Amino acid sequence: MSAAEGPLVVGVDSSTQSTKALVVDAATGRVVASGQAPHSVTSGAGRESDPRQWWDALCEALHRCGDAAHEAAAVSIGGQQHGLVALDAAGEPVRPALLWNDVRSAPQARRLVDELGGPKAWAERTGSVPGASFTVTKWAWLAENEPEAVRATAAVRLPHDYLTERLTGLGTTDRGDASGTGWWASATEEYDEEILGRVGLDPSLLPRVVRPGEVAGTVRDSHDLPFSKGTLVAPGTGDNAAAALGLGLRPGTPVLSLGTSGTVYAVSTHRPADPSGTVAGFADARGDWLPLACTLNCTLAVDRVAALLGLDRDAVEPGTTVTLLPYLDGERTPNLPHASGLLHGLRHDTTAGQLLQAAYDGAVHSLLGALDLVPDQEADRSTPLLLIGGGARGTAWQQTVRRLSGRPVQVPAARELVALGAAAQAAGLLTGEDPAAVARRWKTAEGPVLEAAERDEAALARIAGVLSDAAPLLERGTDTH
Repeated sequence: MSAAEGPLVVGVDSSTQSTKALVVDAATGRVVASGQAPHSVTSGAGRESDPRQWWDALCEALHRCGDAAHEAAAVSIGGQQHGLVALDAAGEPVRPALLWNDVRSAPQARRLVDELGGPKAWAERTGSVPGASFTVTKWAWLAENEPEAVRATAAVRLPHDYLTERLTGLGTTDRGDASGTGWWASATEEYDEEILGRVGLDPSLLPRVVRPGEVAGTVRDSHDLPFSKGTLVAPGTGDNAAAALGLGLRPGTPVLSLGTSGTVYAVSTHRPADPSGTVAGFADARGDWLPLACTLNCTLAVDRVAALLGLDRDAVEPGTTVTLLPYLDGERTPNLPHASGLLHGLRHDTTAGQLLQAAYDGAVHSLLGALDLVPDQEADRSTPLLLIGGGARGTAWQQTVRRLSGRPVQVPAARELVALGAAAQAAGLLTGEDPAAVARRWKTAEGPVLEAAERDEAALARIAGVLSDAAPLLERGTDTH
């Protein structure tokens, strides 16, 4: 490892399926060491993980970084949003965490929206209309289905909170991740005691919301992580807010993230409140806002279709009139939690490559449908879409986004933007800079721009028509419970 120009910081991305750690030179943004380790997720309607796996994966990822992690002066954790982590009095999980893509709480979500004044009231109060992804609905589900787990719970945390607390010994969160719970009011930036009372959650069980730029704590010496005792710990944040930091986003620049889930978001200076529930009015990690639309089915669903067809993920063929809605895990946008995948328009001459292209089209369609709702009205619509996430470098993903959006697409050269955003937040603790300004100094968003293609209006209209006609079937889904 060559000598660093500035202090070293660690940024962590604890995602659904793995934990990645980067050791970064705070002066230049150069990644000097990295490590990764997997964790497992249950399948089916219930998506759960043991939080202790996340900690073990963090330890392994950091040890793979070698001596560089020991030299770090600050660390920050970016983590998957919405997950419900219930801990007992000793800080141990009372049960596996309920993850963001666990849709069992859809009935509780519908009931809570109705009981507290409907979608418009929720949007004005919390910034979002909670669906099955939101933590408040998961707590309501737990209270109804596993009351003994609720009685044993002495602390409620989000995934990134859990890891930060194991580093510092202090229960903290940040406004970005708190805004995805459904019990944090964006209008007041405080926990909403009426909502908490409705679901029977004592606010004393929740972590303190640390302000942007505040030190959450320091690394304690009660574990074997390769940090020096007293290493500064930043507030951390949810994965999308961390990626926004990692890109150094300015207001109005749209991002389309292709991961296990798909997301569209942009930084805004205005507090969002979409009564339709399509756009979640999240806070960002700096003090602004991060209006965001999310789908449950993105790269994982399309890869599953490719595997079923025995094709490489880029083996697509044009010219299809077949429609494939790849809602393999239910769907959040559109709000169809019980839906399954749907195929329409199959003919004798339809090829496997055309079926795969249809899966890409179906996955991208929902994201682009929400895109116009996300940026501020004054945003420049000719600004390139920033394409990030695991699918961003895939040719089929790039071409599908270009064809269905009709917009230029920029693919940042920097990888692991969630971990880089966490690293920028950690660096900001040391330098006093805005973390987004740190990332811009690191030039993380730079990359090739793909020219706009003619927008495929026929494909968009065909998919929208099938979705509309099939709505009753998709709403009913295959749920037999």
